[in-house]
Amino acid sequence: MEDVVANIGRFLSMDVMELNVASQNVANLRTPGYRAETLQVDFADHVLTPEVRLDAADGPLQFTGRPLDVALQGGAFFAVQRNGETLLTRAGQFAVNQEGRLTNAQGDLVLGEGGPIVVGDLEPSILASGEVRSGEKVLGRLSLVGVKQPELLREMGGGLYRYAGSTELWNGTVHVGALEQANVDPGREMVRLVTITRHAHALQRALQAYDEILQTGINHLGENGS
Repeated sequence: MEDVVANIGRFLSMDVMELNVASQNVANLRTPGYRAETLQVDFADHVLTPEVRLDAADGPLQFTGRPLDVALQGGAFFAVQRNGETLLTRAGQFAVNQEGRLTNAQGDLVLGEGGPIVVGDLEPSILASGEVRSGEKVLGRLSLVGVKQPELLREMGGGLYRYAGSTELWNGTVHVGALEQANVDPGREMVRLVTITRHAHALQRALQAYDEILQTGINHLGENGS
């Protein structure tokens, strides 16, 4: 009986995690560059070991025509700097701040191969090669980080990711004048939410039934002993 209750509890815990993951995906449907999360379960040694993984598939492109909007296809990320820390993002909605530096939508500094890209008072544009130019003057080249161990990406909110894994050369495509949308399938996520919710309710009813059986057994023991 204890094993059954414990197993039901473990599956309920899994459902809660799955609901959190699906809810996170739905909440970020409109977050540019957001990577959908999935819950991977390892059944090795008959132990349930859930782990959140990111879906590496490219998201759909939205063409904007803005010269500082950039989208990637392939497994690379833009590098930005926040409070001295390097973070990764697929959201390429860039602008120039008051200090003449290239930033993302949250105001984080966009990193080039030699550090933050400084534009000054020039009017920049970004090429498909990743070069940032003003006319014939090269102002820098976007740092495009090839992620070799995507399982080590950690979501930080707002389409930003912390990464402590290895990097690799990247041979993808840079699209100028476009933004990558979240790679979340809204229909699939809504089906997941409904399915998981029903499963969790079924487990709760099973747990309640076992509790009632246990209580009935305890009551009978009391009657027999009186």
